[in-house]
Amino acid sequence: MTGATSAATPVGAARGGPGRAGAVLRGLGVPGVLAAAAVLVMAVAVVRPELLAPGDPNAIDPRAGFAEPGAAHWLGTDESGRDVWTRVVHGAAASLGIGAAATAIGVGAGLVLGFAAGLGPRWLDAAVSRVLEVLFALPTLVLALLLVAVLGAGVEASVLAVGAATAPGYARMLRARVRSVVTSGYVEAARLEGHGPARVLVRHVVPNTLWPLVSVATLGIGQAVVWVCALSFLGLGTLPPSPEWGAMLNAGRVYIDSAWWLTVFPGLAITVTAAALTVLGRRIGAVAA
Repeated sequence: MTGATSAATPVGAARGGPGRAGAVLRGLGVPGVLAAAAVLVMAVAVVRPELLAPGDPNAIDPRAGFAEPGAAHWLGTDESGRDVWTRVVHGAAASLGIGAAATAIGVGAGLVLGFAAGLGPRWLDAAVSRVLEVLFALPTLVLALLLVAVLGAGVEASVLAVGAATAPGYARMLRARVRSVVTSGYVEAARLEGHGPARVLVRHVVPNTLWPLVSVATLGIGQAVVWVCALSFLGLGTLPPSPEWGAMLNAGRVYIDSAWWLTVFPGLAITVTAAALTVLGRRIGAVAA
């Protein structure tokens, strides 16, 4: 049993412990560090936007309408004289915050379905798998649009729609991961040691299943931001005058020939956010592999 102990304990504990977190930090590399720095700035914009842009994002100054980017207004102003920089910074709370909330809902639903299918009896696994196959038949954005059509436009509907639309992907990944971990050698060794099902689940199955989810969820937030902004651009999410990036794109497209900054900078914010989260998620995934 000595060999079984050395085979089971280190794997189950190390993968979810502080040493694993340190390995992630060392393995991020320059791209990962830059992406993490960008995500940190975005997090500040979500939690304390006044530190980066102390003004009111909805303050109107008709005399400064359509001002080009310059010293007075770094990213210019819109048709009502509202500062674009201030609106982009404060819009992070709407776009990134809604994307993170939608991802949390998707991951939560995916955890329930994935663990139920992975640990439950065959009939439950078959039932969950059939439901996931039906949901996978529709592209994520189409499914989100369908749910918004049922729930109605608005922030809450966008969060629920994007979260529910992304849940099948997390559920399928978690089901496969749970099945792989449950049948692994270190879990079998832990059972041979006499560990009960609850101890095996908490000490080995859960850490080795959830850790890869960190990178997938990081990628998912970037995707969710794009989908949330897409819904707002279509007028189905956050509505004006809220400084949300998708809504700002929709409002600025009318003036794209004469005031390019109204669409370029909100679009750039979406692109940088999605790219930073994607790079960070991939780097974390590479270390966790």
